[in-house]
Amino acid sequence: MRKDRKDVVAELRAELKKPGIVVVPGVYDVITALLAQSMGFKAGYVSGAAVTASLGLPDLGIVTMDEMVRVVRYIASSVDMPLIVDIDTGYGEALNVVRAVVEFERAGAAGVQIEDQVLPKKCGHLSGKALVSPDEMAKKIKAAVEARRNPDFVIVARTDARGVAGFDDAVERARLYLEVGADVIFPEALESEQEFAEFARRVKAPLLANMTEFGKSPLIPAKRLEEYGYKFVIFPVTLLRVALGAVRDALRTIAELGTQEPLVPRMLTRKELYELIGYYDYEDFDKKIAEEVDRRLAVKLRPDKVHGQDN
Repeated sequence: MRKDRKDVVAELRAELKKPGIVVVPGVYDVITALLAQSMGFKAGYVSGAAVTASLGLPDLGIVTMDEMVRVVRYIASSVDMPLIVDIDTGYGEALNVVRAVVEFERAGAAGVQIEDQVLPKKCGHLSGKALVSPDEMAKKIKAAVEARRNPDFVIVARTDARGVAGFDDAVERARLYLEVGADVIFPEALESEQEFAEFARRVKAPLLANMTEFGKSPLIPAKRLEEYGYKFVIFPVTLLRVALGAVRDALRTIAELGTQEPLVPRMLTRKELYELIGYYDYEDFDKKIAEEVDRRLAVKLRPDKVHGQDN
């Protein structure tokens, strides 16, 4: 039986008070979210970069709010796992952030992440980013806090200041964002393990670390991040990159050999796929409905019933 979405949101909020780190894979569609949930992950991260790439577009803030809301609604309707959703810069100013929070909360998200870049934004690990003023971002965070209808809904404030204005500015921005109500701080693109440790020492709050590949940050194991004091670690594009690599290999095998036979051991079996998507539950439900209707029709059409009297 599916959980009430309020309970799902409360689960993410509860993680903020528990010891230990939460490992959060990036899920960009229903099937990746279902697989992550089946593997026991406590939360999923709906990455703007991954969703955008899955649509064949660059991560430059050009995917609309409606497109992201649609993806989140599909995922949230299929899993009970809490979802943290990347909403880039909030799709505009403070009033746009209000609308975004309302829509993503309604779609089933358990929290949203807002960043302090200027539109058009860039991937956090690329050069050439620009920042809004700390005050402008603080207004967005305050607007998000005021807009949420469920007080357990989590607001994650991301700062990209490290790569633009420096480490100290990132720390100061983080402290301001906490003052106006952010629940979690996400320092993007820190450049060494020492910086991750120092940020946690100077910013006393639930922290989120981004362990994306091919970026400016070193790949630090979750256990070590936990020791530094981080609450969440996300892997935003890992599943997409691995999946695309596997698809490329499969296409190459089919092109070269004209058969998929060497790939079969690496596949989910038909049974495994059907179990993942609940195929047998649909079959059982369909069978139950058909049998119930057949029973009713059989009673109605019994030959020993004539004009409402028994023979």
